[in-house]
Amino acid sequence: MAKQTIESLLKSLNSKQKAYQNLKLKNPKNGEYMLSVFHLIPGGKLNILQAATEVAAESSTGTNFIVKTETPFSREQNALVYKLDLEKNLVWIAFPWRLFDRKGNIQNILTYIVGNVLGMKEVSALKLLDVWFPPSMLEQYDGPSYTIDDMRKYLDVYDRPILGTIIKPKMGLTSSEYAEVCYDFWVGGGDFVKNDEPQADQDFCPYDKMVAYVKKAMDKAVKETGHKKVHSFNVSAADFDTMIQRCELIRNAGFESGSYAFLIDGITAGWMALQTLRRRYPDVFIHFHRAAHGAFTREENPIGFSVLILSKFARLAGASGIHTGTAGIGKMAGTPKEDVVAAKNILRFREDGHFFTQEWSKIPENDKDAMKIVHQDTAHHVILDDDSWRGMKKCCPIISGGLNPTLLKPFIDVMGSVDFITTMGAGCHAHPKGTTAGAKALVQSCEAFKQGIDIHEYAKTHKELKQAIDFFEKAKKDPIKEPKA
Repeated sequence: MAKQTIESLLKSLNSKQKAYQNLKLKNPKNGEYMLSVFHLIPGGKLNILQAATEVAAESSTGTNFIVKTETPFSREQNALVYKLDLEKNLVWIAFPWRLFDRKGNIQNILTYIVGNVLGMKEVSALKLLDVWFPPSMLEQYDGPSYTIDDMRKYLDVYDRPILGTIIKPKMGLTSSEYAEVCYDFWVGGGDFVKNDEPQADQDFCPYDKMVAYVKKAMDKAVKETGHKKVHSFNVSAADFDTMIQRCELIRNAGFESGSYAFLIDGITAGWMALQTLRRRYPDVFIHFHRAAHGAFTREENPIGFSVLILSKFARLAGASGIHTGTAGIGKMAGTPKEDVVAAKNILRFREDGHFFTQEWSKIPENDKDAMKIVHQDTAHHVILDDDSWRGMKKCCPIISGGLNPTLLKPFIDVMGSVDFITTMGAGCHAHPKGTTAGAKALVQSCEAFKQGIDIHEYAKTHKELKQAIDFFEKAKKDPIKEPKA
């Protein structure tokens, strides 16, 4: 019955549509194609295969009619629908990756595959769920340079998450006030501080003063604690020159190499901004903030792409880390199915996605060295340190959005790993005794996890954690009525 249904769909295609399907495509993983899976519901009078071929045409070489300028070579660059799941409304499309700008241009790929096609009236739902990059394509792209392994080495922090915060309130603090909150968190034991995503050059918080004061606050905190610290500065700007000026301001402010990161609002600033930072500053952690991603990625949204897609392209582009969501543990929409799968796909050398198993190898997957890397990665060894030609380095999941010290272990349990940066905002700054106590509570929560002790038991001898538990658990029970500090 299913075969007959496929046959009837094939018979319904016009001459143009036939050129954008090959349901008998042999070996789509032959290295010629970037593979993709879309959830598609046709619009208007088209059936699913007709609509899928129209998507393949619009996202590769075609338009709404066959054109007289087509050549035999151009037809070889047609995207091809090669598989259907009629029950789940899924379509598999193979894109010849030679279509894409050969200089590693991420925005060029996305312009094809989730560009005009999302506005086509021939579809009422179109969402890109998963993608597979062949080794021959990975060769063309930068991938990360400075990784979480480099940050761990700088901080001398292993076997636990990197503990961070976002300065709150997110806007309204002066440069001095901002630096003071950074200091308070760092002296409480925190590792990593980031600008909130709207941070720029506001009149009440001039960028140059903010940078200078953060440097002073960091120096003082390092001297007092004996531990290195990191600050992630938002360098997103109105134009290329201003973005680079901000980067150079930070580099020339006297910071130790490794003590700063460049944050870019990757969706709103653009992929070109991200890739510019990666190429100009390969020795800096490039921090991809995903503001506006929900317009594309939320599960209930029928148009767009998944968290997994965004995260995999961030790794391909060279982001050192990207926010991947709290898997439903925090305040943001998300599930383990979406957020944890995305986090593991950018972190691991080989990992199962929603439909594809991605191996980030530039050499054949059955090569003995490639297989060795997979085993080393599974054993949590640092990989690609001195053999970077063999594959693409890891991208770090950054976890933020409504977490607090009571939720650290629940997230680690869902994640199944401690290889991430957590950035708790109100989770630290709302602590009844302030930011430093909030940082201490976070550190104590992490200590309890490492020692295998329940946080309620550990809190009996750690007052900051006890205060955090009392405050946040009360807030969870009655989120409308604010608990007293």
